[in-house]
Amino acid sequence: MILLDTHIWIWWITGSDRLSETQKKIILKNESDEIGVSIISCWEVAKLVEYNRLSLSCPVDEWIQKGLNYPGISLLNLTPDIVVESTRLPGNFHRDPADQLIVATARIQKCQLVTSDKKILNYTDVESIS
Repeated sequence: MILLDTHIWIWWITGSDRLSETQKKIILKNESDEIGVSIISCWEVAKLVEYNRLSLSCPVDEWIQKGLNYPGISLLNLTPDIVVESTRLPGNFHRDPADQLIVATARIQKCQLVTSDKKILNYTDVESIS
């Protein structure tokens, strides 16, 4: 399984050219296996729409449902282990709670995180793919 960071999930669903070739290949390769999307990413998408930082082709609730029905996508809920792990990330991780939860999810699930977020890519305590 791989885990998609929120922006990667958005770019994948919208067909954005911002995805790298490596990211496209790893996502396509995992469609027949499992592609994780954290429940916190659903919240982030809704907040981006609320703050007019993201425009979607349909209402946000409809978009999220469509996005979760993409091939291979599995919704990963928060668990007590993930929540606690997000508060105990080793090293010096930044203070964005959504990023903390996504990184903690990747660590608990023992999977690679697909991201373009430089702060996450520079964090050495999670395996990430840019």
